[in-house]
Amino acid sequence: MLSQDVKQRINTARQILVGKVPDPKAQVEQITTALIYKFMDDMDQQNEMLGGKPQFFIEELKEFSWRRLMSSELSGQERWDLYTRALAAFSKSERVPELFRTIFKDAYLPYRDPETLNLFLKVIDEFTYDHSEELGNAYEYLLSILSSQGDAGQFRTPRHIIDFIVEVVAPKKENTILDPACGTAGFLISAYKHIWRHNSSNFDEKKYIPTFAESAANDASSVEVQKNGGFKGDKLTPDDRKRLAKNIVGYDISPDMVRLSLVNMYLHGFATPKIYEYDTLTYEDRWDETFDIIFANPPFMTPKGGIRPHKKFQVQANRAEVLFVDYIAEHLNINGKAGIIVPEGIIFQSARAYKNLRKNLVENWGLYAVVSLPPGVFQPYSGVKTSILFIDKALSKKTDEILFVKVENDGFDLGAQRRRIDKNDLPEAYEILKKWQRGEKSDSKLALWVKKEKLAEGGEYNLTGDRYRETVDYSKVKWPMVKLGEVLDYEQPTNYIVRSTKYSDKYKIPVLTAGKSFILGYTNETEGIFPSEKLPVIIFDDFTTANRYVDFPFKVKSSAMKILYPQRDSKIDLKFVFYMMQNINFTPQQHKRYWISQYSQIPIPLPPLEVQKQIVAELDSYQKIIDGARQVIENWKPKIKIDPSWPKVKLGEVCDVNPSLGDPVKLFGDTELVYIDITSVKNNRGGISFENIIKTKEAPSRARRIVQENDVLISTVRPNLQAFAILKNIPKKIIASTGFAVLRCKDRIIPEFLYNVVFEDFVLEQMLQAMGKGAYPSINQNDVKNILIPLPPLEIQKQIVANIEKEQKIIDQLKDLIKIYEQKIKDKISEVWGEEK
Repeated sequence: MLSQDVKQRINTARQILVGKVPDPKAQVEQITTALIYKFMDDMDQQNEMLGGKPQFFIEELKEFSWRRLMSSELSGQERWDLYTRALAAFSKSERVPELFRTIFKDAYLPYRDPETLNLFLKVIDEFTYDHSEELGNAYEYLLSILSSQGDAGQFRTPRHIIDFIVEVVAPKKENTILDPACGTAGFLISAYKHIWRHNSSNFDEKKYIPTFAESAANDASSVEVQKNGGFKGDKLTPDDRKRLAKNIVGYDISPDMVRLSLVNMYLHGFATPKIYEYDTLTYEDRWDETFDIIFANPPFMTPKGGIRPHKKFQVQANRAEVLFVDYIAEHLNINGKAGIIVPEGIIFQSARAYKNLRKNLVENWGLYAVVSLPPGVFQPYSGVKTSILFIDKALSKKTDEILFVKVENDGFDLGAQRRRIDKNDLPEAYEILKKWQRGEKSDSKLALWVKKEKLAEGGEYNLTGDRYRETVDYSKVKWPMVKLGEVLDYEQPTNYIVRSTKYSDKYKIPVLTAGKSFILGYTNETEGIFPSEKLPVIIFDDFTTANRYVDFPFKVKSSAMKILYPQRDSKIDLKFVFYMMQNINFTPQQHKRYWISQYSQIPIPLPPLEVQKQIVAELDSYQKIIDGARQVIENWKPKIKIDPSWPKVKLGEVCDVNPSLGDPVKLFGDTELVYIDITSVKNNRGGISFENIIKTKEAPSRARRIVQENDVLISTVRPNLQAFAILKNIPKKIIASTGFAVLRCKDRIIPEFLYNVVFEDFVLEQMLQAMGKGAYPSINQNDVKNILIPLPPLEIQKQIVANIEKEQKIIDQLKDLIKIYEQKIKDKISEVWGEEK
């Protein structure tokens, strides 16, 4: 059990560093390297006391002994110099064990303040090395202060959740154990302690209170985890202990996490910990290694661009959470067991990879139980909803059912501070699971058993327990209506900057102004309801409803805008609320400042939280298709591969430029006609709109361009130089603005080829060079005639056009796909609102 004195010592060390080293992870690294430095000297002193010789600080390392470092004869600057040289020497010296060299690798002092170092080292000097349980617990407490999210979605797993999973799986001394994304080795340490405890003569299971069974009622600190501690491990033979040291293995992709894991394991008695820097999803070196037990809380976040896994996975995917579960299931021995924390997407996402994964879990990989955790378990790192998958390959063969356990309270509230409360479902969940392992069912409202054949219906293998508690067709349910003000709170910013302005150099920060609304996560770094807490919010303005999604960082600059966020303990998924707000429309008469006091009275349908998440998952899957299609459309630009052997010709040689100019009244009489000006061009390559109808007498300046089918238009007035169009299926009575140059092709060039070649950058460059510098810079007719373009033979022109048209068809199909899925989103939202499609 961690003493308050040791806990205070660690806190003091952090407080000394915080002014120079604000990042919690960097603080842990500084304390880690200093502790190992001090412990090396302690071990030398122990050897000398026992009549032996020092092991570390001899020969070339003698000058770096801790005793010399702390000598009062050294000035602050001399101590700073000696310490920094020592860190570099330890990482290279063969006299230092490989484990310690790994820990010291890349270690450095990130500040040049001797006084800060003096104060810091005095605190470290108070620690004494031994293999006591207190020292290991002290380091676990140090790791527990890592209060920021890792770069790869690495959230520190709460200790009581780790211990719950380990107690359910119940590893034994002969088992081989792996964590393939071990972080700071929390699962491995917990498994080791479980084995040690259960092989101690002074362990009484009936009296022992595991961390997950603690609550406000017995008021145990979340880090003071060893109730009834001091277990002897005396039933473990020397061979058992050697086997344990060899059998407990961890991988992590991050060298920083590997370093912390090594120290954590070392301080818990592992002289040569088996922790490896290893990319579990892309490396193949250890693919053939299998284990009896695997624990994991793998990264939830997939890097931009996805993952490029090797080809040995059974499930083809590029999502990290899918691949990790696949890896774990495939690396269990024939009677292997596993406990895996997974994000909710694994449970019900409808994408093929997720469904294939669930099918394998149910039918082939030994899934026997799913435990749904409350959404606040990972606060303050994330509000992500998670579940635990329990695998037992032997047990699953004995039953045709899977157990679902719903944990609504884990002994803590759901706020950022995670304060202890009396409500805790984990002990009951543990008993349900242990009974199920014995083939017995519990009479508990937390538990539900579902036949595997039921899960397989429709090929979904949905692992949402609540889905099977009620046989309700959600599409026909009239959900209760709840006013927005009953589930959302708000604050009103003025020149409100969200997140530090230091990011402005690195990112383009969008400024949100009236008329736009968004949903996102944000950190309130000024005064606010939840200071310095990251949470999802909706940015809402008085003119429109929420209509877009955006990420960090951003600014709000409008007094008309509000930040909406969930009320504490409200059973809502904010993304669900955001989607439902899309169905709130304003009439033209209401298009005015619609104050939050009025808006908050608008009711929305509110299903149970699990159903909200299912609906959000479905709508998000549609939106991803839309976003992907839009990205392809926006980035598509047909490129003509220019052959240097093609001759270059002037446009005037292959086209008639502005061949016809006339008075619309004389040409068409007193009637209506289509007038093409710059507003008629939809966008770059977007084609021409023929909706601009005017009277011939109203045509601006009587002389207009007369156009015909297959003419190509180039805008000659800046800033619209890229507003090109090819005229197809045009009306009979039509004219164009003199702001265009009309190109009419001769026999040597195909209109479609010309249309595409004028998009090439070298054409635009020639136009810019020819442009005047007046109030309305433009190019004249002669400039257009002198533009040089490549001219391949007609057959090659036709091939180029055919290939571009083939790509264009795909783009057009994607545009149709967007319309289809936009309608799907609208239909689903209407369905939830109970409206007829």
